[in-house]
Amino acid sequence: MKVNSVQNNFAAVNFQQAKNNKNNNPISKTGEKAKLVKAAFVAGGLLGARLLFELADCDFVFEHFGKKAEKIVTNQNRNISGNKKLMMTLGVFAGLIGLFIAGFAMIYTLFQTPKINYQGNVNAFKKGKEMDVYIKGNNVEKNLYTQMNEKAKNADSDEKNKLRDEYMKMQLAKNKVPDFINLNRTNNK
Repeated sequence: MKVNSVQNNFAAVNFQQAKNNKNNNPISKTGEKAKLVKAAFVAGGLLGARLLFELADCDFVFEHFGKKAEKIVTNQNRNISGNKKLMMTLGVFAGLIGLFIAGFAMIYTLFQTPKINYQGNVNAFKKGKEMDVYIKGNNVEKNLYTQMNEKAKNADSDEKNKLRDEYMKMQLAKNKVPDFINLNRTNNK
């Protein structure tokens, strides 16, 4: 198989691939920004939890949350007492702590929004270009294998040996998977 014949066919294939690539590329700005929003929310939650436990050293926070939880339970259920009241108070107390941490995470995420917007666009552009190159490379590789298969059907033994050598060369120069794709997750599906 000669490289010249492949280059002639590559121009026709490249035009068709450029038309279809917009639909084949799974990378989107929205997806990249969603990943960054999740990461910022988790980071804000961890920061909020750390802040809460730093403030817990002075016992002011837990005392205040405890009184507030008891007040909420008493106002909602006037005729409750004993263990039920204690369990409900602990549940409301945990809810207030969770609300504090989630609120802090929301505020942190809102302050990170401009950075998330910019970084999401940059990440989507980089990954999109890498994925476009990967998709185009796979399509070209597929066309080369198809051409080799067609030639092998009508080839004599010398031509088959040459095709086998070309096949081995193509296997060595296989298209590299982009770094951001998790192969373990892809193989498990």
